[in-house]
Amino acid sequence: MSKREQFIAAIQKSYKTDKPAIHLGSAILDGEIITEAKVNLPLRMMNRHGLVAGATGSGKTRTLQVLAEQLSAAGVPVFMSDIKGDLSGIAKPGSSNAAIEERSAILGTPFEAKGFPVELYSLSGEKGAQMRATILEFGPILLSKIFELNDTQSGVLAILFKYADDKKLPMVDLNDLKKVLSYLSEGPGAAEIKSDYGSISSSTAGTILRKIVALEQQGVGTIFGEKSFDISDLINKVDGQGVISLLNISDVQDKPALFSTFMLSLLAELYQTLPEAGDLDKPKLVFFLDEAHLLFKDAPKAFMDQIEQVVRLIRSKGVGIFFCTQMAQDIPVSVLAQLGNRVQHVLRAFTPQDADALKQTVKTYPRSDFYSIDQVLTTLGIGQALITVLNDKGIPTEVAATHLLPPASVMGPLTQADYENHVRQSDVYLKYKDPIDPESAYEILTKRLEEKARQEAEVKEQTTVAKGNAKQEKGMFEEALASPLAKQIGREVVRGVFGMLFGKSTSRSKKGGLFGF
Repeated sequence: MSKREQFIAAIQKSYKTDKPAIHLGSAILDGEIITEAKVNLPLRMMNRHGLVAGATGSGKTRTLQVLAEQLSAAGVPVFMSDIKGDLSGIAKPGSSNAAIEERSAILGTPFEAKGFPVELYSLSGEKGAQMRATILEFGPILLSKIFELNDTQSGVLAILFKYADDKKLPMVDLNDLKKVLSYLSEGPGAAEIKSDYGSISSSTAGTILRKIVALEQQGVGTIFGEKSFDISDLINKVDGQGVISLLNISDVQDKPALFSTFMLSLLAELYQTLPEAGDLDKPKLVFFLDEAHLLFKDAPKAFMDQIEQVVRLIRSKGVGIFFCTQMAQDIPVSVLAQLGNRVQHVLRAFTPQDADALKQTVKTYPRSDFYSIDQVLTTLGIGQALITVLNDKGIPTEVAATHLLPPASVMGPLTQADYENHVRQSDVYLKYKDPIDPESAYEILTKRLEEKARQEAEVKEQTTVAKGNAKQEKGMFEEALASPLAKQIGREVVRGVFGMLFGKSTSRSKKGGLFGF
C-alpha cells in the first residue's frame, strides 16, 4: 500500500462518523488535496471546546464563519464576537466566483449560496441590540478586571458588594456603585462598616471612583443597567436553524478588557443558569471568543480561577467554547488542556520568539506518520489549517493538513443600509432599546441621607426655637423687672422685709439702742 493510500485510509478511519458532524474540508498530503480524505468534526464533541489559531491574514475569521454556518444549519445556536464588524454578511447568501468554484470542485462539495438567521448586538447600543448587565451580575472579580484594579482595590470593591448584599441594596448601574462607595468611604456608612468590614481609605476610594468616571466618559457606561440581557435570547432557532448572535465590538475594540470581560460574564451566567445536560448529540450553544488573548492579559488569579472553572464545568451544561487567537501560547496551559479540538492556521517564524512559539505549538499535536508538523505549520496557505479533533468516541484524530470549505454566506460586512435595516427589524433590538431605571442603591441611599438630613434639620430647628423661647422669656422677665411698677413693688417688698426684720429693733432702740442696752 502506497503512502497516499495509507494516508487516505488513516484519515477516513480517524474522521469517519455516523453522527451529525461539521464537514471542514479535505486533507492534504505532499501538496495534493485529496478529495476523498474528508475531515469532519462531530457535533457531539463540540462541547469539548476548541482552539482556532493562526497568524493575521491566514483565514481564521472565515474558518469561524464556516463553523458558525454549519452549526446554524444543524440547529445549534452560536454566539461570537465580531471584532472588525465584518461577520454580519452571514445574514445574506454569498455569491460564487472562479476561486470558490475551483475550491468547491477540488473538495467535491458543490457551492450553495445561503444566508443564516443573525441577531446583531452591541455594547454601546449603536451597532445593534443593547447588551446590558447589572453591576451585581458582573460581581467584584469581573469589575476589578475591567477597572484594572490591584489586589487592595479589588478587596475594597468586594466590601462594597458584601455590604450591598447584606443591606439589600441592589446595585444596578454605575451610579449605584458610586453612591455606595461614597456612602461607605466618607458618608455615614464609614463608621457603620468599621467593625464588621473595615475602613475604606480616601485614596483607594478616589482611585476606584476615577476608574468609574473614566469608563463613563468613554461612553460605555450604558452596558451596566436594566433591562439586563436575558441569556435565553442566545439560545434561539428560526425555521429549525440556530440563530447566530454577533456582538459587534468595532466601536469598543480599543477597550479590550471591557468586551472580553463582558463575554466572560455571559459565559458565567450561562453556567449558573442552564441545567445539567450531560452528553448530547449536539450542543445547546457554541460560544466563540475571538482575540482570546485579551481575556487573559494581566488577569489576576481570582479572575483566572473563574475562567478555568467555567471552561472546565460548562461542558456539562451543553455549551462549547472555542477560543480564537494567533498562537496557542496566548491561552494559559490550564485552559489549553481543556480544548480537545484544534484548528491551527499558518504560523510565521520570523523572529527567535516566533521560532520558540512554533516549537511549543508542535508539542501540543499528536505524533504524525505523514507530516513534519513544524514544516507544515509554516507552509500552509490561506484557507488551510492543521487540524486534530476528537472523534465521536472522544479519541484524538490523526493530524490532517486541511483545505477548508468556503463560507456559503457573504464574506464581509452588510452594507450600511442593510445593516441598519436588519437592526431596526429585530424584535430583540426593540426589547432592549429603552433602558429602565428601577429603585436601587442610589435611590435608597439618597432617601436615607435626605431623611437623616431632614431629621437633623428638625432637631436643629427645635433646639433653635427652644433657645429662642428661653431668651425671649428671660428678656421679658428682665424688662418686667426694669419697669416702674416692678421697681415700686420691689421697694415695697424690701421695705416690708426689713420692716419684719427690724420692727422689734426699732422699739428696742427707743429703750436703749440697737441691741437694747
